[in-house]
Amino acid sequence: MRTQIFRRRPAGTPGRRRAAAGLLLGAAMTAVTLLAVSLTASSRTGDTGNTGDTRNTGDTRNTGDTRDMEPTARPLTDRETALLDRAEQLLLRACMREHGFVYQPAEPHRATAPREFPYVIDDPRWAARHGYGTALRAELDEARRNDPNQRYFRSLPAERRAAALRAANGENPRGLTARTPDGLVLTRSADGCRSTAERELYGDLAAWFQARSTVESLDWMRRERVTADPRYTAAVADWARCMRAQGHPHESPAALRASLPAPERALPADEELPAAEEKELATAEARCALDTGLAETARTLDAQHADELQRQHRSAVDTARRLQLAALPRAARITAQTADGR
Repeated sequence: MRTQIFRRRPAGTPGRRRAAAGLLLGAAMTAVTLLAVSLTASSRTGDTGNTGDTRNTGDTRNTGDTRDMEPTARPLTDRETALLDRAEQLLLRACMREHGFVYQPAEPHRATAPREFPYVIDDPRWAARHGYGTALRAELDEARRNDPNQRYFRSLPAERRAAALRAANGENPRGLTARTPDGLVLTRSADGCRSTAERELYGDLAAWFQARSTVESLDWMRRERVTADPRYTAAVADWARCMRAQGHPHESPAALRASLPAPERALPADEELPAAEEKELATAEARCALDTGLAETARTLDAQHADELQRQHRSAVDTARRLQLAALPRAARITAQTADGR
């Protein structure tokens, strides 16, 4: 996950997945940067064709039976991904410096990030210790508020803040366009420091934007397919019976989440879910997930649908991986030059 702030949700954009659309440079769970990404997205229900020339840009169309066609380019290792992230940060710093602004490359935050349980909590020990991760989120939120780039941005006069955003993101959120397999049209400036950094690192900026947008959209598509799968809904029904037997009448993990206080909304102390109650509820969720087989079903279906989507959109997956692999030598040179003080 990459960090962002000041993201403006475009009209008609499903909030459930636009975090993937407005991504900023930075490593996973880094402190928040001062930059904002201007993206527009519009829903095109049922229209997943890609208009225009998509040669070498990760065409999102599914042409023919691709069940036996796996991506040919290998995935990156965690270390390689971190190298690319670091190089992007250094390029971003250099570009912002040329425009007269200070930018400190984001570093991974030392706080323990809340684990991601996309379907159901399935780790009773983690649940007994952290509940739904409320305290962990609060720690990360505090780190973001104290981020040096955020503090620097707030210290600038209004005119300089606007200039910093233009330097980072370009004058106009147009120039790059990508259509995702679920019908969203994303646009972003081809100028600004973010685009300059990505162009220098990946070479073909348009191909990178299209391929990456497609690949990132597969995450939500996978989750939607899993939760709509009859095998998942059958396992959820068993989970709900287990939860009711323990005094927690929730029809699904999603319904349980919806009943909890929203993490982004501050509540009076007397309305907050007590920590002990939060941990007890999360532990019950996890134990029922294991006892009823929901956890195993979710893992199996997640892997199955991930594989199917990667096969169906292998062109975009291959394009993204090849651009990343080709960028590794450049990223190594960029980070080495910085280490040498050049």
